[in-house]
Amino acid sequence: MAIIYPSPIFGPIHSRRLGISLGVNLMPADGKICSFDCIYCECGFNADHRPTLRRPTREQVAEALEQKLQQMSSEGQLPDVLTFAGNGEPTLHPDFPHIIDDTIALRDRYCPKARVSVLSNATATHLPAVREALMRVDNNIQKLDTVDIEYIRRVDRPQNPTYDVEKIIDNLKLFGGHVILQTMFMHSSCAEFDNVSERYIAPWLQAVAAIGPQQVMIYTIDRPTPDTHLQKATPQELNDIRQRVEDLGINCSAAY
Repeated sequence: MAIIYPSPIFGPIHSRRLGISLGVNLMPADGKICSFDCIYCECGFNADHRPTLRRPTREQVAEALEQKLQQMSSEGQLPDVLTFAGNGEPTLHPDFPHIIDDTIALRDRYCPKARVSVLSNATATHLPAVREALMRVDNNIQKLDTVDIEYIRRVDRPQNPTYDVEKIIDNLKLFGGHVILQTMFMHSSCAEFDNVSERYIAPWLQAVAAIGPQQVMIYTIDRPTPDTHLQKATPQELNDIRQRVEDLGINCSAAY
């Protein structure tokens, strides 16, 4: 069953990778807007969740976030991280850079130890204003599932027909190391959705080395997926990939 998150604030929830996470959802509360249409997305396929509501405004996001942080502060439970995620790609919001600035200011006021994280598919990294905003957050987490464009078209399914993974890699290099790469590894009942073979891992590792991220997060399926033929990568497979990343001198975590 697909998960459609409340908007603009949801949680807190416990994240496998980030700790106690208070979610910031810049998409409508009744549907999904994303520049990818991943077959493993917990929010379901784009076509099945077309929203009727508008995105929250910058002012609505700041007001709701402040109210939630005040509540959590009074309850003595502050978040470890403020995470931009939810029903689609957060950098698509037209006020994304300003919302980042508002969020950092509220974090500094109410929970200065918390980190600001953005989970993104990297499709807006060609925009200077978006890149500059991402440079201001603590955890700039960008997706790179593979460098194989045919696999990306089958699995991540970019909505822009001109999507170019080589340009995405070049954009990720522009962060100068202030980026965390996130990669989903998985199997399926048909080999076309399987990216744990050497055919995919070796060129992916070359891209990782070229980008030089501060960290790599690898993970596998954890929740029901809209494509029901997908299967988890094994802990041994993830551990082997993690070791190869660490052999490059890059910190890597694996979530099973």
